[in-house]
Amino acid sequence: MPHDTARAERALGAVLGSAVGDALGAPFEFGPEGAFSARFPHAGHGAEMCGGGGWDPGEATDDTQMAVLTGQSLLECGGLDLPDLFCRFRRWAAADPKDIGLQTEAVLSSGDPWDTAAALHFRMNGRAAGNGALMRAAPPAVYFASRGREATWDAARRIAALTHGDRAAWEGTAVFHELVRVALAGGDPLTAVPDTLDAVHPDHRERYAVVLAPDWHPDDATEFNGAVWPCLGSAVWALRTTSGYEDAVRAAVDLGGDTDTVAAVTGGIAGAVYGRAAIPERWLEPLHVPLPGFGDRVLRTPELTELALGLNAGTGS
Repeated sequence: MPHDTARAERALGAVLGSAVGDALGAPFEFGPEGAFSARFPHAGHGAEMCGGGGWDPGEATDDTQMAVLTGQSLLECGGLDLPDLFCRFRRWAAADPKDIGLQTEAVLSSGDPWDTAAALHFRMNGRAAGNGALMRAAPPAVYFASRGREATWDAARRIAALTHGDRAAWEGTAVFHELVRVALAGGDPLTAVPDTLDAVHPDHRERYAVVLAPDWHPDDATEFNGAVWPCLGSAVWALRTTSGYEDAVRAAVDLGGDTDTVAAVTGGIAGAVYGRAAIPERWLEPLHVPLPGFGDRVLRTPELTELALGLNAGTGS
C-alpha cells in the first residue's frame, strides 16, 4: 500500500475509531466493570451498538460532538483559530446538548473571554484535570501530525487550555497527539511511550509515567477514570493488552466508569494503529453525530470520512 494511502487509512481509523468507541461506550457509562462483555460475550455477533441511557443506537456523545467542532474549525479557518473554536464550543454548549462535562459547561457558560475563561475557573475551583480535553483530541491529532512533533504538542496544549486550566489536562492531550502522530507515520505508539514521557512537562511527568508503565493496570488507578491520567492510561493499557481495534475498544468499555470517553480515547489510538478497515462495519453503519446549536445537522460515517480525509490532507473544502 502506498505511504499516502496507508496514512489516510490510519487517519480515518483515528477519527472514525474514536467516534465509534464513544458511541459504543455511551450506554454503559457509569456502569460496572464487565457490563459490556456480560451483555455481548462473543465478539462479532452484532447488536453491540445497542443504545440506552438516553442515547440512540450509534449516537455519539459530547466527546465526538466537540471533536467534530474542533476538526471543522481547523479546516474552515485553515488552521488553529482559538477564538473561533471557543465560539463554536460556546454555541454548542448553549444549545443544551444531551451531555456536557460539568467543568466544560462552567467554563463555556461563564461569559468570560476565550483566553481567560478556563484559567479563571481553575483559579476559583482548583480542579480541572478531567478528561474533557482528551476526549475530543482525535481530529486535531490527525491535522497536526504531519506538521511534526513540536507543532502537535503545542496545538494539543493550546486546544486543551480553552476549557481546562490544569496543565495536567494539557499534557495528557499532548501525549495522545504524539501517540497518534507516531501511529499515523507507521510507528508503534507503545514503543514511543518512553520518549514521549521525556517531552511531558516535568511537573506532570512522574504521574503520567505511572499510568503509562507496561505493568500498570486500570485497577491500580487512584482516581476515577473520568480524570485525565487514568483515562489515558486505560486507553494505552487496552491497546497494549489486545491485538486489534475491536478487542481494544471492547476492553475499554468493559472497564466501566466513564466508558464513552475511555473508549473514545482508546478508539482514537487503536484506530490510528490498525486503520479504518479494522473498524467493524456493523459499528460504522449506525454511527451518527448530532451537532446541537448548528441546525439539525447530523454527521454520519460518510461525512466523518470526508472530515478525516480533509484533516489528514490539512485542507478544507
